[in-house]
Amino acid sequence: MPTQISRLFDFPYYQLETYNLKKAFSTKYDGKWESISSQEYVDRSNQFSRGLLKLGIKPNDKIAIISTSNRTEWNICDIGVLQTGAQTVPIYPTICKEDYEYVLNHSEATYCFVSDTTILEKLNQIKSNTKLIAVFTFDDIKGEKSWNEILSLGEDESNQNEVEARKDAVKAQDLATLIYTSGTTGRPKGVMLSHNNIVSNVLSAKKRVPLDYGNSKALSFLPVCHIFERMILYLYQYCGVDIYYAESIEKLTENAQEIKPEVMTAVPRLYEKIYDKIVLKGEDLAGIKKKLFFWALNLGLKYEPYGANGWWYEKQLGLARKLIFSKWQAALGGELKLMVSGSAALQPRLTRVFAAAGMPIMEGYGLTESSPVITVNDVTNGGFRVGTVGKVIEGVEVIIAATGEILAKGPNIMLGYYKDPEKTAEVIKDGYFYTGDKGEFDKDGFLKITGRTKEMFKTSGGKYVIPPLLEGELKQSLFIEQVMVIGENEKMPAAIIQPNFEYLKGWAKDHNIPFNSNDELIANPKVIKKIQDAVDTCNCNFGNWEQIKRFELTADEWTIDDGHLTPTMKMKRAIILKMYQNLYDKIYK
Repeated sequence: MPTQISRLFDFPYYQLETYNLKKAFSTKYDGKWESISSQEYVDRSNQFSRGLLKLGIKPNDKIAIISTSNRTEWNICDIGVLQTGAQTVPIYPTICKEDYEYVLNHSEATYCFVSDTTILEKLNQIKSNTKLIAVFTFDDIKGEKSWNEILSLGEDESNQNEVEARKDAVKAQDLATLIYTSGTTGRPKGVMLSHNNIVSNVLSAKKRVPLDYGNSKALSFLPVCHIFERMILYLYQYCGVDIYYAESIEKLTENAQEIKPEVMTAVPRLYEKIYDKIVLKGEDLAGIKKKLFFWALNLGLKYEPYGANGWWYEKQLGLARKLIFSKWQAALGGELKLMVSGSAALQPRLTRVFAAAGMPIMEGYGLTESSPVITVNDVTNGGFRVGTVGKVIEGVEVIIAATGEILAKGPNIMLGYYKDPEKTAEVIKDGYFYTGDKGEFDKDGFLKITGRTKEMFKTSGGKYVIPPLLEGELKQSLFIEQVMVIGENEKMPAAIIQPNFEYLKGWAKDHNIPFNSNDELIANPKVIKKIQDAVDTCNCNFGNWEQIKRFELTADEWTIDDGHLTPTMKMKRAIILKMYQNLYDKIYK
């Protein structure tokens, strides 16, 4: 009888008994893919647990993991720690050293495992201010402790019975991990997730993922420290999916062509980048090829699932898939059957065009505090609707408050915020988690996100504006990469816009517009006119009080490293506003 799954470390054993994969995890080292089997995954995790016990790890100790990229070591470390009754504290690699210090101290982490010198250099600057006993590295770094030292300690199997006793002592409701939210404002909050929180989410979400269990490959590249990707990785383990870790976002296409995955996950910004690159290649075509490309693209933008557009549309779509969309598929390996999106709103045009191309994106909704999935679309059983985040998953209850806020209850809702009962009490009331997002159900039970309560603002005229709705509409333009709508307590909404410089530069060259820098580009009247056209198009869909009356362009490209975006590519609104106070003043003063 297969292992009954109630704790996170049960997944590897279930996979071994049910599928016994030859390539459970694959990571590229020095240009070569290296894989471990289900058996090796279990064996190394146990070896790591034995080593940790000899190191003196106790139940409820906190062990931090920081990695610049996804890699097999992360998963072995994760399972190895959890089996001892200790908890993992995954940390985003891109946050500043001050946030490293805060998270390590707040969690009281005693050991830290890091991937490479990039992390180590940042960590070493603040290590002496923390309670860390030691830092171990996945890469071999001269003069540093290697994680292999823990594995070496665990080669002796004489204390495996102690590992088994520790495992037996771990209950489903026990704390498994502390995940510090990347946060768009203020200090990160430590979200306490139990084994049952995440396990229940995996088992419910699994029913929405139509994969060939035991015979599928997944490409993973979102940070595994994020609960979205981490939960998905447990789900892949449960479904017997071979997991391949992409080397980087830049090598995503190359890696996809090498391994030919059937499934992958991403945040909307990455799907936008893939789409933009495809359209840029289409712009470079000429003659009949270019006409065919944009005919197919425009056809895709009208897509509705389940043949709702009628037989003639479906006949044209079949031709478009054969002539054009097959090349899109080939660019991502040729076998992609399903993509999943979460963390932020996905533009409907992306949902439509990728589904038309035979690579449907199933958009879902959730938060770190909900482990994370609350709703998700399902391409099977009529469960896919464009412009929504799908139906509520099994075992979870969602109601819409009188204010429009989405409230969720279920086994996936966090235990609370670590060391912060006051903040916990603010968001969990009568068993319901107050998400801070606004939404509505359609007549068939599909949830649509209509805004975020904290991002809504009033103009000086007392009218409400919901920035994400305007921003999502504006980003439909190929000329706009990032946009932040402003105007709280001001007489009108306005926008600070970062153009899509990759697309804009190609367009400028095609139109003989000279430029030597981003600053020159955004000052060009023809460029400003193009952005104004996009703003005008957007405004047609909104009431007069919501419309963008003015905008300013930035020459900067908004990035995680420069502090504009969180690790999941959400805007840090307060920081962006501070960075561009001069543009704000130019608009309003």
